[in-house]
Amino acid sequence: MPPLSMLIKPVSGACDLRCRYCFYQEKHAGVMSLGTLEALTKKALSFAEGHCSFMFQGGEPTLAGLPFFEKLVEYQRQYNINRVPIRNGMQTNGQHIDGAWADFLAKNDFLIGLSLDGLRELHDKNRGKGSFDRAMQSARCFQQAGVRFNILCVVTKDTAKQGAQVYRFFRSSGFRYLQFIPCLDPIGARRGGQPWSLTPQGCLAFLKSIFDLWYHDMKNNDIVSVRYFDNLLALVMGRQPEACGMSGVCGCQFVTEADGSVYPCDFYVDDRWKLGSILEHSFEEMRFSSNCVRFIEESLAPHPGCKACRWFPLCRGGCKRDRLNDNRNYYCLAYKGFFEYTAPRLRELAIQFQA
Repeated sequence: MPPLSMLIKPVSGACDLRCRYCFYQEKHAGVMSLGTLEALTKKALSFAEGHCSFMFQGGEPTLAGLPFFEKLVEYQRQYNINRVPIRNGMQTNGQHIDGAWADFLAKNDFLIGLSLDGLRELHDKNRGKGSFDRAMQSARCFQQAGVRFNILCVVTKDTAKQGAQVYRFFRSSGFRYLQFIPCLDPIGARRGGQPWSLTPQGCLAFLKSIFDLWYHDMKNNDIVSVRYFDNLLALVMGRQPEACGMSGVCGCQFVTEADGSVYPCDFYVDDRWKLGSILEHSFEEMRFSSNCVRFIEESLAPHPGCKACRWFPLCRGGCKRDRLNDNRNYYCLAYKGFFEYTAPRLRELAIQFQA
């Protein structure tokens, strides 16, 4: 029995915001029943060994209500028969956080990802007027209650033009755990064809601008965690990355929708990849199902030219979701340019932090 990590969507795609770049708005399966939550928790804790991670996402998971998560903790205490360490987390847009939520999250040691797209004008343009201020209020609420949290920033075409300003804003706000993810185009749409689409050129400019500032901080032992850079540094040090899109092969996230249906990845929640139902199947059955095996095997085939590339040990073909029809990564030229620009300094930092 391996460690188990799950991505749970208790309200599926339901959300109180309508972010213009969201690819998940059409997914609706109601609110997860307590019976489904109990079955999920019981099966997960009987299967997991080493640790068991429950990560809640959406849509907006807080719409399930605080009593839903209080019940989760009860079930975890009841069914953790193997006494494995449990890790709880949640990704939230921060529109409903108050003192009661913050106290619960702190008391039960949830790791929170707060969606915050940098500057007010960038955030509100994509997520709705006033949503920035509410998210910032949630951040202050987390800080006061002692909630562990990081920032997740979606990088759009507009964000890419203001990388340095965004990084400096996060730093000045006291946010030192940052994750930047490229904005995804809808499945089947032409890459780069949306008004908000992040192009390879924009991606390169953004990465360069924030790397320069991050490198300066790190050289001065003013530690800021940028997840992508942290993982690159781990690779340079000969370690394995923790981010799935950087490992060179897909894993199985056991993405569980509100109705109990399960899929291998958040980006592939459709019937073609359905693994089964938590109400009808075990984790072992789903992990070794033909769909799961095929999903993982397909990720092992990057573009034929990738393995001959000098940067393949850092890139590893990138996330499957960013691969084009020929399996070349859409951001290939951006990554090549970025590694050329940063490799000597990554090696410097590796030596500094290994000393």
